[in-house]
Amino acid sequence: MSKITIRSFQDLQQYEGTEIGVSDYHTITQEQINLFADATLDHQWIHLDAERAKTESPFKSTIAHGYLTVSLLPYLWGQIISIENLKMQVNYEIESLRFNQAVAVDSALRLRVKLLSTKDLRGVIKARLEVTMEIEGSKKPAFNGIITFLYHFN
Repeated sequence: MSKITIRSFQDLQQYEGTEIGVSDYHTITQEQINLFADATLDHQWIHLDAERAKTESPFKSTIAHGYLTVSLLPYLWGQIISIENLKMQVNYEIESLRFNQAVAVDSALRLRVKLLSTKDLRGVIKARLEVTMEIEGSKKPAFNGIITFLYHFN
């Protein structure tokens, strides 16, 4: 599926109720996990200590922070859709989110998105998205849920 371009509320609204697309895969590296740990002050060994994880973790390797995988949403969403004529995009809401499976280091993730609804709030567009973060080679996704972005068009 190719990247779609949105220039207005009407452009976005036409995709309501449909799967908009799937991003490319992004591989989670140990360096990315380490940087996220430093940024969030979450230095739990399950994320950082590869030797200990091999022997003590049920996953047998370090795993990405759940919130690291969530933080990839805007980046991967940007691979699916190009929104032009935009002043700004704001992360507005996570209505529901369920972590289904840990993401081991060196796993590749991709985002699958369905546009549930759009609403014009006096010029600010509220877009509710059903998101699924898929793990390459796994039947269970890392997470799935409903998120909302606000789009301020020019």
